[in-house]
Amino acid sequence: MDTLLHTSVFLWISVGFLLAPQGSGANALSSQCDLVFRNVCYEFVEELRNWSQARSDCEKRGGELLRVMNSPVKLFLKKATKQRNTSKLTWWLGEGVKGEPSGEHKCTYMTLNPLRLNTTSDCKQRRSFLCTRNLPSSSSTVDTAVSGHASRVRPKRSMASSVSNINDLLREAKEELRRIETTIGEPTNPSRDDFVRYLLEGTNRLKLETTVPNNNTIWNIVNCTTGIYFLALRKCDIQTNPNAVSFFEQVFEIFVVIAEVLRTSESFVFWHRTGTVYQRSFKQDEIGDQILGSQAANEFVVLPSYSALRADVEKYDTITTQMITFNENPHPYDEITGIVCTVIISNGDGRIKMENLPEMIEIFLPRTDVAVLMNSTVVLEENTYSLTTINVTDPNMTIIFSVQPNVQESLILKLSQGSPPTSTYFNHSTILTPEGLYRWLITPEMLQQTSGVWYIDARHVNSTWDSNMTLEINSFMSKCLFWHVGWEMWITDGCEVGEKTTPYLTHCRCNHLTLFGGSFFVMPNHVDVSRTAELFATVDENYVVLVLMCAFFALYLLTLVWACFADRRSRLKRKMTLLEDNHPGAHYNYLISVYTGNRKNSGTTANVTVMLTGSEGESETHSLADPDKPVFERGGVDMFLMATPFPLGEVQSIRLQHDNSGGQPSWYVNKVTVQDLQTQHVFHYFCDCWLSSDHGDGTTKKTFHAARTDEIANFRYIFKNRTSTGFRDEHIWVSIVDPPSRTPFTRVQRVSCCMCLLLCTMAINIAFWNIPVDESSPVILVIGSLQLTWQNVMVGIQSGLLMFPINILIITIFRSIRPRSVAKKPKREDQKMDAVTVPTVLKDIGEVVSLVSKSQRNKISETPRLESITDLCSTLDTVHEFIQLMQGECESDPHWVYCSKFLLAGLCHLLMDLEKLDGRNVPCPHDYQQALNVANVLVRKAEMVFSCHLASCPPTVTKQKKSTASCWLPWWCVFLGWFLLLSISAVSTYFTLLYGFQYGREKSIKWVMSLGLSLFQSIFILQPLKVIGIAVVFALLLKPVSVEENDEVKQVLMGQREKCKRFTGRETL
Repeated sequence: MDTLLHTSVFLWISVGFLLAPQGSGANALSSQCDLVFRNVCYEFVEELRNWSQARSDCEKRGGELLRVMNSPVKLFLKKATKQRNTSKLTWWLGEGVKGEPSGEHKCTYMTLNPLRLNTTSDCKQRRSFLCTRNLPSSSSTVDTAVSGHASRVRPKRSMASSVSNINDLLREAKEELRRIETTIGEPTNPSRDDFVRYLLEGTNRLKLETTVPNNNTIWNIVNCTTGIYFLALRKCDIQTNPNAVSFFEQVFEIFVVIAEVLRTSESFVFWHRTGTVYQRSFKQDEIGDQILGSQAANEFVVLPSYSALRADVEKYDTITTQMITFNENPHPYDEITGIVCTVIISNGDGRIKMENLPEMIEIFLPRTDVAVLMNSTVVLEENTYSLTTINVTDPNMTIIFSVQPNVQESLILKLSQGSPPTSTYFNHSTILTPEGLYRWLITPEMLQQTSGVWYIDARHVNSTWDSNMTLEINSFMSKCLFWHVGWEMWITDGCEVGEKTTPYLTHCRCNHLTLFGGSFFVMPNHVDVSRTAELFATVDENYVVLVLMCAFFALYLLTLVWACFADRRSRLKRKMTLLEDNHPGAHYNYLISVYTGNRKNSGTTANVTVMLTGSEGESETHSLADPDKPVFERGGVDMFLMATPFPLGEVQSIRLQHDNSGGQPSWYVNKVTVQDLQTQHVFHYFCDCWLSSDHGDGTTKKTFHAARTDEIANFRYIFKNRTSTGFRDEHIWVSIVDPPSRTPFTRVQRVSCCMCLLLCTMAINIAFWNIPVDESSPVILVIGSLQLTWQNVMVGIQSGLLMFPINILIITIFRSIRPRSVAKKPKREDQKMDAVTVPTVLKDIGEVVSLVSKSQRNKISETPRLESITDLCSTLDTVHEFIQLMQGECESDPHWVYCSKFLLAGLCHLLMDLEKLDGRNVPCPHDYQQALNVANVLVRKAEMVFSCHLASCPPTVTKQKKSTASCWLPWWCVFLGWFLLLSISAVSTYFTLLYGFQYGREKSIKWVMSLGLSLFQSIFILQPLKVIGIAVVFALLLKPVSVEENDEVKQVLMGQREKCKRFTGRETL
């Protein structure tokens, strides 16, 4: 049986220009042996030598020039040199690296980034070189390509023993597939290769049987083959241990054999999960000009005439042809995608090898993953021309250049390299006529295998043409290669791009039977930045885009001024309030957040009070007011710091009340949260009601109970809360009007981010605009003569999606910047201290005893109003009893710590006042002296009790605060955010104007109309979907409500401590 050399062709089409792989790092390749692959040492030597000297140097190093260049080696070299500077270096390789001896006058060298092999007859050129040498086998040798599981046990030998019986073989194959799928590290190389080899042997035996196997057997073979195929493609170590080419060839061979076994008629089609098999049989004189495959599916092959095939087929009576397609490229590690196919011609005994045919085989494959194609419109006036710039990165590319005029006139095109064509300087020229469909194929030969910038000049044949002519210009690049199994690399020999190639259909012409493939790549419209001055000089003729940009910038400046004033007002409202009626000696702190609703007239002018009731006591009634700012405005969030003498325990309820004063006393409360700043526990109170004599139930006083855990974690509550706050914060456009009241992301920053996103949207939209109309695109909406197609919607969505990286980067920076904290100097007490009198002394100590009595654990009753120093002595006796009670508590807890601290602060204040009080002015000096002595003793005892409880039970400090706090950026990152914002805005503005001037006035007007659709999608579709999506995620994950952990809380707490210092006359207690 003749052996067919399997090859493959890959067609790569790109629009505008094809991007080369990214350059590597700045460090040069080391000459040391730091690269090892499959027990072979690879040394990149940068010293320049001719080919003979390079070979001698490698031999002196104990090795030789690289001779093996297959796909695993290519993949290894690509990954190993990715971070190295190899773009300007070329490397000598050894003889036969392409699969056959190079000959006496042919030497091979290699370029990296991209990797390409080249031959030259000038072997005396000085280049770097790549040496290889085998390493001794050692357990310490690192193999970067073979999986660590490669040494595991091979598949069961039962498959090998069952090859003779196809049913037994398939039964064992299913068991082996089940084992491979459920075993970690499988499939290993041995198990994969043995599996497909045994399956191929069993399938080949079917050709020897006289009867056609039943469909169940055929489908079992297909399922087992596709099963191992997909498992091998998706194995964990596919990047470091790619599948061998022989594996794909055996899988391919199984499908070929199945098609041969099923040959029962002249024509049939066989579909499987990985592709399709088309098979037809002909008499040898009927095979010429036949079509294989499906023209309806745009995947077919047109064979050459019989005269071109006669020498290969005339000795056979019946010829069988097979066209086999694969949905995926069987060599994925070569970064090739798209549908591939192969053509096999065989007789009854073997396959017929066809190479160097006098006529070309035409191959057509569909492109299902086509992106939009870009083009440009140019208006030619008298004595003007169109100049198109194309950046050629791969000289093996074919450029398909199309110029469609609005009138049936001939055009002359000139091609030049390096500079625009002139009447005397150009490389090639042609005349395009209506009969030629105004298409020009610029082949690699015309490009002279030279990369760089090429220019195409298009103008009317008649230079005196005086009427305006509109040219629709589009271009893309394509390339045909085939996969050489022996060399395991892609080459272009014997294949060229066909003239019927379109962005939607691959057309290749080859003179041999190959495995064909197609792919497509699109670039934006190319704009020549060197013509900036020339294009900007046309502003008098085309001012559409400039006027639009000026209008947007004017609107931005006006909005920016408004945002500055709005931010100034918001900063005043953001102030966190320390309640003035907090007792100076109280040190247990609660942060109360009151959310006023967004309903009409929901704010209040009345005086509001609050009282907390906990499981261990209740607080005093506190007035929620701030002399420096208005509170309880519509949609506002007001935060107050309340201090209590002792922990209240679980805050079970709160009581809100107002005095119905002011011009608009009615108040709609949305919710209230109380955060224990010591334990960081947050209590939620869902109000959603009016406190008003005119609305709701007509009451101005209500008690609200803490929400249960299931109410807080309720999907409806979290979704509603996150959606409401999301539109005010996450929706960048809406948040300008009504942002959250407490956020570092200011209105000025939000307006600037919106402007930046608008400019980026315009730049991306104008660069990817003016695509060819897809006639098959369904019409979604028709309004008069305006039709909205699915193609229009997809272009807008793609432009919007490109905004996400910029959106996330800049907005996240501004949103995550910690406000710069500036230490505020404490306010000086300019007013004179109140004179110390007996009534004030009695009032202060009575208030201390009254606050302590609000906890049942303290077992102290509230004392009646004190009238004299005598009453003070009896009250001090009560305090003494309370100190003894605390002293007798053998187990300490936060309650006794804070109670003893509060009592100590009150006694220190009492002692300070008694010392200031003149005993001669006291009605009973004896009682005064007694009270002074008792106060001194009680202060010392209170200090001792507080110290004991503090040592046994330190005050609660949130240790997890650092781990639960949000990730804040330092304040100076605001400059980084502004730098990125201004830079991106400037670049976007520049390219938008450049494209606009290049398009011309008429085309710019059409672009402005289409821009509205993209903005509409961004504002009213993409942004709301993002907000709702985030709300759903939060609701499903039941994310807890974040707590306040910022510098402002620390500053307010410091204010409470300053009050305590002045109250006690001590720096610390």
